[in-house]
Amino acid sequence: MKATEIKNMPVDELNAKLDSLKEELFALRFQLAANQLENTARIKAVKKDIARVKTALRLSAQQ
Repeated sequence: MKATEIKNMPVDELNAKLDSLKEELFALRFQLAANQLENTARIKAVKKDIARVKTALRLSAQQ
């Protein structure tokens, strides 16, 4: 997900996206622990997406 896409989202959509990304990260960690995860780079990508969404939420709260 690109930062420009995230910046254009409304706050309620950002909160929903944040929840879904956290759930995905939770599932990926379980798959990693069970040695079922094929693409380990996906964890890093999801973490970065979470950070982007949190940054966008913080910036919108400051305005």
